[in-house]
Amino acid sequence: MARSEPLTVLAVCGVGMGTSLILRMTAEGALSSLGVPAKVENTDVSTARGMTADVVIGQGMHVGELQDMAPVVLTVDDFLDQDGLASSLREALTTQGWI
Repeated sequence: MARSEPLTVLAVCGVGMGTSLILRMTAEGALSSLGVPAKVENTDVSTARGMTADVVIGQGMHVGELQDMAPVVLTVDDFLDQDGLASSLREALTTQGWI
């Protein structure tokens, strides 16, 4: 069953400024292309540890510490690859039964 509530998504990087902001914009585009309503926030890895989310997205060296905080944790290498992120999100959200 698809979710009735928007997803909460965290775009995470080491400092929570430039890179996570770029990733946030890429994630918003990817989720929009999938037709998935979501609230996307960008933050640093330390702050993310105290937050809750449905999906965490970031570089492997950062999200490795956050594996247990969300049902879906995605690692990305190219923060500008909206199509690649949409594909990863589609697969993960389908697995969760959210789309």
